[in-house]
Amino acid sequence: MTTFAELGLHPSLLRAVTAAGYETPTPIQSQAIPPAIEGRDVLGIAQTGTGKTASFVLPMINALIQGRARARMPRSLVLAPTRELATQVAESFTTYSADSQLTMALLIGGTSFADQLALVERGADVLIATPGRLLDHFERGRLLLSGVKIVTVDEADRMLDMGFIPDIERIFRLTPFTRQTFFYSATMAPEIERLTQEFLSNPVRVEVTRQATVGKNISQYALMLPPGPKDRIFKEKRALLRREIRQFGGEITNAIIFCNRKTDVDIVFKSLRKHRFDCAALHGDLDQSLRTKVLNDFRDGGKRLLVASDVAARGLDLPNVSHVFNFDVPVNPEDYVHRIGRTGRAGRHGIAVTLVGKKEEKAFDAIEKLSNSEISRRTAQPGRHRSTQQHPQSSPDDNEGSRGRSRHDTSSGKKQLKRRKRTRRPSLPPVNTSEPVVGMGEHVPAFLKRD
Repeated sequence: MTTFAELGLHPSLLRAVTAAGYETPTPIQSQAIPPAIEGRDVLGIAQTGTGKTASFVLPMINALIQGRARARMPRSLVLAPTRELATQVAESFTTYSADSQLTMALLIGGTSFADQLALVERGADVLIATPGRLLDHFERGRLLLSGVKIVTVDEADRMLDMGFIPDIERIFRLTPFTRQTFFYSATMAPEIERLTQEFLSNPVRVEVTRQATVGKNISQYALMLPPGPKDRIFKEKRALLRREIRQFGGEITNAIIFCNRKTDVDIVFKSLRKHRFDCAALHGDLDQSLRTKVLNDFRDGGKRLLVASDVAARGLDLPNVSHVFNFDVPVNPEDYVHRIGRTGRAGRHGIAVTLVGKKEEKAFDAIEKLSNSEISRRTAQPGRHRSTQQHPQSSPDDNEGSRGRSRHDTSSGKKQLKRRKRTRRPSLPPVNTSEPVVGMGEHVPAFLKRD
């Protein structure tokens, strides 16, 4: 199939797709949309950035064009692991439903509960939610799921990582057995396989790429740090990161720097800002309005560097990311695939750099095993980054303060020398060697004798 017109979509959907500037469906769209329109369950396996959001939003709208939702009883449900991904799905729905009268409610944390409740009570054809907030509404008796006809689970493997699988199972059991189910994941862990067997009925399996593959247009390499204390390695990593960013220079349109922990995101962000890099930070503990502002600034070019947790690794529409830096090796090998999948999109070339400490080598080996590929390894030489004359962005403390300390040490040494001169003891009178030294008799040591 070469055009959306051949997929069997409603004319209003075709107009919306054309207005959005799309002409040719991606492989996941051309393979998943026709069986979905026929009413089949779909199990989609695809990397991020392959267009899978449209592959379930379009057939969902196509099925809902006829009919109307009742108060507190949505007709379809989309579950996403993060607020950002849920918001992005909502934006896609708004784009593609422009010529229809369908209504939508977005249930996520960080926004007004009362405003969400008003949308649900008015009646929503499509409910897009994170699992926790959806169950909050349900447990308060404000939401009924007995009228749901279509359930979509997006980024199922991320749901697994975040501990949402029990919530997903509960939500499935609250929806009708006759529902149609779309289930999307980039990787298929055993727990995900179990879910698909339990809750999908004879699904069409659409797999457009081998599981856990990395785009061919992404160049990868790792900087291997020598062993050492944890604090020193953390410090050396920050220095290496600055050096790598500066060496790429203008090649970086924008870049994402991934850390495993939220606290490390804050530390790395403050370190880069201290050294005059244009950057922002993103992690799950930030207020939703701030997270939205950070993402918008990064998309619009207001910020060149984004230091983030894995909340930015999947599903988000972040175009033109030229570089990805893994400050930490991810604990789960699958997360590496998602992280570097932020770059090298839409046919562009991307570069992924990973900083690997000695204790992280085992996790890095697991990444190579999962992706069935060898990643170039280079020995990191942190000491070479310390010349502050190479880059105008350098600040005096960029070389760990060595030049500043040298001036300070010289000044301090002069003061100490003056102090010694002022406190010098008076010279002792010469010793009369013709007289015996009291207490020593005739056995006077040679060092007490004076010429």
